Amino acid sequence: MAGGGGSAGRRTRGARALMIGSVAACITCLFLGSWQVQRRAWKLDLIERVEQRVHASPTPAPGPAEWPAVSAARDEYRRVQASGRFLHERETLVQAVTELGSGFWVLTPLQRDDGSVLLVNRGFVPADKRNPATRAATRPTGAVQVTGLLRITEPRGGFLRHNDAAHDRWYSRDVEAIAAARHVAPAAPYFIDAQPGPTGAADAWPRAGLTVIRFPNNHLVYILTWYALAIMAAAAAYHAARRPRDAGEDPGAVPN
Repeated sequence: MAGGGGSAGRRTRGARALMIGSVAACITCLFLGSWQVQRRAWKLDLIERVEQRVHASPTPAPGPAEWPAVSAARDEYRRVQASGRFLHERETLVQAVTELGSGFWVLTPLQRDDGSVLLVNRGFVPADKRNPATRAATRPTGAVQVTGLLRITEPRGGFLRHNDAAHDRWYSRDVEAIAAARHVAPAAPYFIDAQPGPTGAADAWPRAGLTVIRFPNNHLVYILTWYALAIMAAAAAYHAARRPRDAGEDPGAVPN
């Protein structure tokens, strides 16, 4: 009889531990599922706001007085316009991979009438067009007006690669570092992805208009996964609670 009581006690303790663990897992999964619901709502709102910015009429690019307030949440992908004169002799090539293949972004400082400078990503060039002499015809001189998308600086470098200003190797569009290397100041804390001009040649380099706007939105999958796991954990807790009763034992009893 003592052996039977000990075995029953072990079963009761095991069932109780399984039930507690399953309840804890269920609560955790419910929390994570609810968090993903909030994340999905935030992501959908972000996508809607960006879509509105991209298709809105262009507004003047922020000037020096507005630079401290520029932020990704409020300003990224806004359509903006800026006028000035390109400083082609201080352009920077940043490594890029696009739908046209691998090559470089051409970042050219635009000096505005007030003396401030902002970097303009004039577009993509393949490796055989990295030498400015191969695209001299597409380097506008004099006063120009640029329309494009405001982009936030990309500090520190690209994936697994750091910018090397000393050797003029750039893997990200780090505005502050590029402006310092090219000795242009005062420089805006953002850059502009130029959009193609209405009369631009289809085969001209650099090729503008290759900005990729993509926000991964897998939150619905995560929501369904976490809630399904919560249901499974709840079922496990229920069966753990039923096990001692099915065996004729009191799950709340303290074994001798």
